[in-house]
Order: sequence, then C-alpha cells, then structure tokens
Amino acid sequence: MRAGLALLCLAYVLSQFFRAFLAVLSGPLARDIGTTPDDLAFASGLWFVIFAAMQLPVGWALDRVGPRRTAAMLLLIGGGGGAALFALATTPLHVSLAMALIGVGCSPVLMASYYIFARQFPPARFATLAALMLGVGSVGNLVASYPMAWAAETMGWRAALWGLAGISAVIALGIQTLVRDPEAVTGETRGSVLDLLKMPAIWAILPLMFVAYAPAAALRGLWAGPYLTDVFMLDTGQVGQATLVMGLAMIAGTLSYGPLDRLFQTRKWVIFTGNLICALATCALMLWPDTSLALSIALLAIIGFSGASFPVIIAHGRSFFPPHLAGRGVTLLNLFGIGGVGVAQFASGPLHAAAAATGPLAGYVAIFGLFGVALLAGLVIYLFSRDNMG
Repeated sequence: MRAGLALLCLAYVLSQFFRAFLAVLSGPLARDIGTTPDDLAFASGLWFVIFAAMQLPVGWALDRVGPRRTAAMLLLIGGGGGAALFALATTPLHVSLAMALIGVGCSPVLMASYYIFARQFPPARFATLAALMLGVGSVGNLVASYPMAWAAETMGWRAALWGLAGISAVIALGIQTLVRDPEAVTGETRGSVLDLLKMPAIWAILPLMFVAYAPAAALRGLWAGPYLTDVFMLDTGQVGQATLVMGLAMIAGTLSYGPLDRLFQTRKWVIFTGNLICALATCALMLWPDTSLALSIALLAIIGFSGASFPVIIAHGRSFFPPHLAGRGVTLLNLFGIGGVGVAQFASGPLHAAAAATGPLAGYVAIFGLFGVALLAGLVIYLFSRDNMG
C-alpha cells in the first residue's frame, strides 16, 4: 500500500504541475503559436472544468471499480496523451484541447488516495493525511515555476512536454501494478450523489468549497505570470522565481493546515480564519496592485499560504458521509473545489479583457476584486455550517 500511495503521490505531483505550468509559458507560447493571456485563461479554465466534470464518473468508479484501475487508465490516456498533444500544438485551440485531455487524466489521482484514506484510516487522521498528500504532491507546483521556465528556455517547451508524456505513462503503469484496492464495503451499498445533496449539513460547506481554492489556484496557475510581466516587466525566468515563492507558500500552508483541526479541536474555525486572511490579502492586492514588486509577491505568498485549506474543507464535508458513499462524497467536494477554479478562470478572461480596455492595470484589479469578493461571500454562508470532528 505504501508503494501504491507513493505512486499516487507522484501522479498528484503531475496534476499540480499541469494546473500551474501555463503561468511561466505565457511568453514562449505567445511567441511560438500566438496565444494571448485570454487564450490561456480559457485553456486553464477548461482544464479545471473538465477535471471537475469528471468527478462524478470518477466517484462512481472509485466506489464500484476501485482506485487502481480508475487512476491508472485515465492517467495513461489523458495525462500521457494530453501532454503529447500539447507538445504538438500549433494553435491556441490545440493547447485548449490538450489541457482538456490532461484534465481528464489528472481527475482521479488525488481522489483515489483520499478514497483509500477514507476507507482504511481512522476519520480523525483524514485531514492530516489529506494535507500531507496535497503538500507533498504540491512539489509539482514548484516544478511548474522556475524549473519549467528554465526548461522552456533551454530545451524548449515542446521537448519538456514530450518528457512529461512519457513520465505520465510510466506512473500510470506503476499505479496499475502496485496500488491495492480497499476491501469492498459490506452492508448498505446503495446510494448516489443525490443522497449526499440531501444532507443539509453540507449545504453551507459547498459554496465555500466552490470559491476557496480559486484565488490561489487561478493566480498561481495563470494570472500571476501575465500580472507580473505587464505591471513589473519581469521576464520568464523572473516570473518563474516569483511564482516559486508562491508555490512554496502553498506547500507550507497545506502542511500547516493538516494538523490544526486536531490541535484546536475545530475544523470550522480553522477553515474560516484561514480563508478570511486569504480574502483580505486578495483585496489588498486589488487596492495596491503596483505599489512595489516585493509587496505584490508577499501578498501572492500570503494568498497561497492561507488559501491552502482545501484538504481541511474536504475533511469537514467527508465527516458527514457514510462509508459506502465515501468515493462519491469526496469527489463531489472536489467537483465544487476544482469547478470553482474553472468557472473563475472562464470569468476572469473576459473580465480582464473588458477592464483592460481602460488600462493594463485595471484588468488585474478587476480579477483580484472578483476573487476577493467571491471568497468573502462564501465565508458568510459558511458561518451557518456545523462543526464536526468525526
């Protein structure tokens, strides 16, 4: 099981990489195939929306087929095939199609490990294990920053994507070989996502799940690159270094969130406090977007650190789900979390284009305002949630 979980963790490294690497490729892709920031926002949004839409069939497959075959098959076809298609891209449309296919490939890997945690470990340890998996897997976020920028400048982005296609295929085959499915659930096994949605306890959690991950993921995954380039005139390598700082902050935040619910004996208020800090930092970036490079990078790092509550929100929602619906439960939460980022990316592209008509800075101010206000609204609804350490 340890070897299998290690491979799922490596697969999640790839997932984190693929959701974040467009930020440092904005310059090379614009030069080579004519992409614009709005094109990349659409491609990034497509990755997140396809990833989110896949959570419903992935949840069914985890409960009925098991994590081994579900993760291996989708990563091989989607991750390997999508990276290969990206390496061959000659137009922005090709990039979007490749990102959609990669979204399919990445969709099961984190939830496969969460499913194993939910089925084979004590509930009180779920948040810590989930945060550990997320934190270690977030190394992919770091590789997608300066290392990817370096690779793009030295060997070229096409060669790097061909290498990633091969790595994806090897990891998929390893998952098929080494991951062990949990034992089948005995007793009650009937149920569906509709049964989960009938639980009032999760109604106040889902809206925050929808908006909490968006500021950190959307900024680190895309908008930090164009923002730092347009406002502070950074080159590709410097953008890579700046996003590396944000990526490190996201890993540190994820690992820090993990044990806090057991330390303070509350999930609700750990989640609320962290996301309030994230919302305030996002609003500060809206108010002072061009004051200094150091301030902007610091605020991006705060957003990355405090916005890393994803595994604790998953743990809060999972605490209300019965064992036979564990797979569909965690994937439902993931659908809202990743889907929220996709919707934010789709909305941010046109919003940026419209606001930028009055000046380049105005487009980024509008994006920061969108993320900050949405997160504050989610927090207001979350105040009505019920705390649960089960």
